[in-house]
Amino acid sequence: MHDDWPVAAAFAFLWAVATLRGGATYALGRGVRGASARHDRAARFLARPEVARAERVVERFGAPAVTLCFLTVGVQTAVNAAAGVLRMPLARYLPALAVGAALWATIYVTVGLAVLSAVWGGHPWLLLVALAVVALAVVVARVVRRRWRRDLAG
Repeated sequence: MHDDWPVAAAFAFLWAVATLRGGATYALGRGVRGASARHDRAARFLARPEVARAERVVERFGAPAVTLCFLTVGVQTAVNAAAGVLRMPLARYLPALAVGAALWATIYVTVGLAVLSAVWGGHPWLLLVALAVVALAVVVARVVRRRWRRDLAG
């Protein structure tokens, strides 16, 4: 890894992103549980197999499940939402979230910057290609999200 990478700033940024995303997902989970009695859409969300599986994990393992979910791919959102749906006390959730976000940020700062450095290797055009791929991924994610919301509404 290059010595000139802003490691501390990258870690702080990634930790903040993971903390805000996890906390927002937890808050949405709490809101969904409260809305489930009033809205069929919320009840359908809670009936999804992914949510039920994540609820079982959180019920069984509690705060450590929240921390360790940041070391996985694909279940972070479900576990954080399940913690909110189950109304895990903030005194247990917030420390687990902070540690999990730190683990996630550490992995992305170390491995992520090393991979970026290896791939980029001083070739600026590779960085432009990477940015184009990220931009394409954002566009695809927005289209999928719009369709998902439309399907939920209908």
